[in-house]
Parts: sequence; C-alpha cells; structure tokens
Amino acid sequence: MSNGTDGRDETEDERLDRKFNDLLQELRVMQTGAQLTAGFLLTLPFQPSFQDLDDFDSGLYLVLVLLAAVATSLVMGPVAIHRRLSGHHIKERVVESAHRIVYVVLTCVALLVTGMVMLIFDVVLDRTYAVITAACVASLLLGLLVVLPIGLVKDED
Repeated sequence: MSNGTDGRDETEDERLDRKFNDLLQELRVMQTGAQLTAGFLLTLPFQPSFQDLDDFDSGLYLVLVLLAAVATSLVMGPVAIHRRLSGHHIKERVVESAHRIVYVVLTCVALLVTGMVMLIFDVVLDRTYAVITAACVASLLLGLLVVLPIGLVKDED
C-alpha cells in the first residue's frame, strides 16, 4: 500500500489525511500569531500618542491592520473548505487548496512582521533605522521561508 515516494506504508487516503492534519497544525500556529498581532494592532488607535503619527505611519498602520485581517481570515479557509466539502470524496483537492492557502498566509504574516518592525522603529527611532531594520527582518524571513526550504530540497537530491 506504500505510495513508493517516502517509504511510508499508507494508503492514498491515509496520506491525504496525514497531509491535511499537518496543514491544520501549521495553520493553528499561524492563527495564534496573526490573532495576537491583530489584537496588538487594534489597541494602538486608543493610545494618546497615536494621533501624533505622520501620514506615512498612519498609512503603514492601516496596511498592517488589513494584513492581519487577511491572514486571520485565510487561516480559517482550509477549515471552512474541509467542513463544507467533507464527504464529497475530493480530499486531494481540499489538501491542495489548503496547501496553497498556507503559502499566502506565510506571505501575509511575513509582510505583517516586517511592517510591524518598520512601524515601531519609525516611531521609536527614525525612518532610516526603520527601513534598514525592516529590510534585515525581510531578508531573514526570505531566508527562512524561501531559501532554506529550497536548499533542504537540493540537499536531498
């Protein structure tokens, strides 16, 4: 019954169930981070110094709120798809859709983290430090989320 690709002795249905459960675990981790970030962002307008933000920082803040809302919404997508399509015998399409959504969530969360660093450094220090620090964080995230996984696959070949 092994699918012959990874040495596991599982049926195709078992493989899809395992992959979907793995995706759900990944989404749970991202959901917590996205929700905590959104909660933090939503408290900022109620701080007295929020009115002191310049147009750039206000615009960046609104973009971050939208990213947090999109990321939080997207992590619910695979669960909703699974709930709606359970029993339709299209598990492979459900897993593939969830897999694609996870990439979009990762992108949103990476942009959110980078943007938050930029906003905070801009408010606390200045825009030059904010741009430099945000670029460093973006580079780190690019390395961890794109370059490292590609390198790990090449190492296997």
